[in-house]
Amino acid sequence: MPVLGAVGFDWDDGNLAKCQKHGVAVDDIEAVFKVDVWLGVDRKHSMAEARYVAVGPGLGIRPIYIVFTLRQRGGRLLVRPVTARYMHRKEIERYEKEATEDSENGNG
Repeated sequence: MPVLGAVGFDWDDGNLAKCQKHGVAVDDIEAVFKVDVWLGVDRKHSMAEARYVAVGPGLGIRPIYIVFTLRQRGGRLLVRPVTARYMHRKEIERYEKEATEDSENGNG
């Protein structure tokens, strides 16, 4: 999992419940980080710590939108998902368009 140097995931009851409330399973969330994921910075919600956004396919058809942060635990850098949800149709269309443009421009 080469996302910003992370080597695993940081799950507990807090972030697990928040991610699953939108119907996204842990396996789906972790699968997003195993492919060529789109990453961005969540500037709007990054008050106390750096937060990032990952968008990509999970194990199903619909892309997943994940807000996450990075945490050090036992000397290991871990991805800590904050929330996750399946993307809406218009978001998927925008994501697919941008991904196609990036690929055509040699950025993907």
